[in-house]
Amino acid sequence: MIQLDIFSDPICPWCYIGKAYLDRALEANPDHPFQIRWLPFMLNPDMPAAGMDRREYLETKFGGKDGAVRAYLPVEEHAKKAGLSMNLDKITKTPNTIDAHRLIHWAGIEGRQTPIVSSLFRAYFIEGRDIGDAEVLADVADGCGLDASLVLRLLASQEDRREIVERDAAARGMGVNSVPTFIVAGKHAVPGAQPPELWSRVIEELRTGADPEA
Repeated sequence: MIQLDIFSDPICPWCYIGKAYLDRALEANPDHPFQIRWLPFMLNPDMPAAGMDRREYLETKFGGKDGAVRAYLPVEEHAKKAGLSMNLDKITKTPNTIDAHRLIHWAGIEGRQTPIVSSLFRAYFIEGRDIGDAEVLADVADGCGLDASLVLRLLASQEDRREIVERDAAARGMGVNSVPTFIVAGKHAVPGAQPPELWSRVIEELRTGADPEA
């Protein structure tokens, strides 16, 4: 198996789209060699713990309402190409995602990372839920076969919080400055939401022993 590390944030629309494109390629190549690991990158590491109003966040980040609309036009276009639903009007809050990353980390211990990531994307982009809220995260965990009561106890503690912050810092230190960023075999970086055709080519090159960077 070949390690495919994915730096991602569950409130990043391009990460949601990038995962859908990758999933399509993996479905078309069921004998793919990838072992997937999701790693934390916080789009907003300084976000208040309670999050902030979604409209205020977007208008501040993109320089007003018009800028926010322009920024999301390509998102909606690519989401449609990827066959994804996005109910952006349901999202009222942009959360702090450190607890969501803690949940993804714990899911990895149970071998449930990808289902948790999928459920977080669905909860945020389709259902408009606050994935910074402990009860929402526990519900997501329960839906993926994890112990919701244990997750609530862990979220109420400081368990693994420092590790997530350090992993986020380490990602930035190695040059990751946007997500999604995919690292193939620990050495080849593939930035952005790449189409299924690119992933199919990478898989074929890995099968034949070619260097995917070439």
